[in-house]
Amino acid sequence: MDKVSVILTTYNSGYQILEVINSILFQEGINKDFKIELIIVDDCSTDNTIELLKSDNISFIRTNRNSGGPNKGRNIALKQCKGDYICIADHDDVWFPNKISELLKVSEFAPIISSGYTLLDTTTGKRIERVNTESDTYVLYNENNTFISKLTRSNFGQQTYLGSIMFSSSLKHILFEEEYGMIDFDWVLKLFHNKPSIEVCKSLYLRKVEEKNLSLNEKYRINDYNYSLNTIDEFSDKYPSEVRISEKRINGSLARYYYLIGSMSSARKYFIRSEMSFKTILYLITTFAGSKLVKRYFNIFG
Repeated sequence: MDKVSVILTTYNSGYQILEVINSILFQEGINKDFKIELIIVDDCSTDNTIELLKSDNISFIRTNRNSGGPNKGRNIALKQCKGDYICIADHDDVWFPNKISELLKVSEFAPIISSGYTLLDTTTGKRIERVNTESDTYVLYNENNTFISKLTRSNFGQQTYLGSIMFSSSLKHILFEEEYGMIDFDWVLKLFHNKPSIEVCKSLYLRKVEEKNLSLNEKYRINDYNYSLNTIDEFSDKYPSEVRISEKRINGSLARYYYLIGSMSSARKYFIRSEMSFKTILYLITTFAGSKLVKRYFNIFG
């Protein structure tokens, strides 16, 4: 019987932590088709998270000080987990009952499996299905297919949001960065490099986000920008053309962020460094006038 290790990092998660944990521990087929090892690492919460865990007799590990992000806790758990497969859950992810069973059905085909998910904006109540429509069942990606699409920051290809991934324990040695503590772009690249993978074309969990989320935080965006550029540089010798594409798209992403928050001088700076397309030129022009209209009718930055 396969064992699945589930890594759950928490920080001030009392508002929904028990819902998240129950969605993991009450999976269909648990203790019949597979076993679950749940490893919770708390990053020094200051709310009632710890009290709730203790009241339900749920074991957990605690970092010795707040690290400012989930990556330290993920690495602690990766070094301890003993499952055949590993999933990483966020404290805002609520799993559907069939998540693990659906991923395990295709686990023999590749060491990395992902799925679709349902995005819920808790501010507006809006739901968006993020599911691959290429197939009714699954899509198999050959070795390095997903790696190249992620390296080049393509909008197409396999869904690799962290909560959607299950991977073989043979890859547990790949750790997360702890310099900033919350960036996973380099981890995804290293995980998929020279590996085949498979995507289940179903939504298997609910990802809850707020309208004002981490991706709109300027410090996070700058850290992500700098770390991403350093990461792709590691692959420049072997994949020079892909790295050049990636560098331009990383600049374009930061440019659109500054465009969205209204910092137009910064937006122009990074648009000039990005891919020079018709759309980029329109963005550049409207940094001087017309940006309100563009932001009203188009999705600038997601």
